[in-house]
Amino acid sequence: MDRTFDRTSLGAFLHTRRTALQPEDVGLVRGERRRAAGLRREEVADLCTMSADYFARLERGDGPQPSEQMVAAIARGLRLTPDERDHLFLLAGYRGARRDLRSRHVSPGLMRVMDGLAGSTAQIMGPLGETLLQTPSAVALLGDQTRHTGDARSATYRWFTDPAARVRYVADDHPLHSRTNVALLRAAVTRDGPDSEAADLAETLARTSAEFAELWERHEVGLRWSDTKRMVHPQVGRLDVYCQLLNEPDQGQSLLIFTATPGTESHEKLALLTVLGTDQFAAGVE
Repeated sequence: MDRTFDRTSLGAFLHTRRTALQPEDVGLVRGERRRAAGLRREEVADLCTMSADYFARLERGDGPQPSEQMVAAIARGLRLTPDERDHLFLLAGYRGARRDLRSRHVSPGLMRVMDGLAGSTAQIMGPLGETLLQTPSAVALLGDQTRHTGDARSATYRWFTDPAARVRYVADDHPLHSRTNVALLRAAVTRDGPDSEAADLAETLARTSAEFAELWERHEVGLRWSDTKRMVHPQVGRLDVYCQLLNEPDQGQSLLIFTATPGTESHEKLALLTVLGTDQFAAGVE
């Protein structure tokens, strides 16, 4: 255990953040008989994917030192800002969040929007195409994209190294998807510089994928994703979806919301995925 773990201060910090959160902040309905200030412990525990007893012990100041992964889950559940997240890690006895854990921290603003989209098909992406959070119907549509680790967290990396990353898109669109992936990564390298994660990813892909290396040498810029995506789902088949993008520039994150034109077959299929979620469509995920 790290000697700088401050149980008392950690508990007090968790209490103030919990009581400051309101049900509406996390997509919950405020009941008429609610008297508690802020959220209940069990509500926060559910948001953090932990037991209510464990969270209560941490808040009382008599719990064990949480792991870095658990601290990251608490930061997300409490909708902490980056500064608050870093403070939480220090209180928990860690000098700072590991690089991979910091990059997985979702913008509080996007989290608030996401809380209101529980019944929609939506996901939050990081600056290099890392899927940070998905609604159940987004998992049903696209597969569980949050399970990947290392370079494979990047959708661009998977596109050029894993054939399974392409199976949910119409084959005729693959060449343009490849060019767009490369153009957007080049823009990220230009923006972030030669010592950035984007540059490291580009170097790795240039060594790994001949297709990427050839496209990288074209120096294409300015390509953007089409608003309409032509999908091929393993269970429901072909569907065309519209992708609405909401950007959070400070952290380079984006919220993607997938919809389909009402009255179309694609709309019916997307509604089916929304209703059934991941239970029916667990097989064949990316």
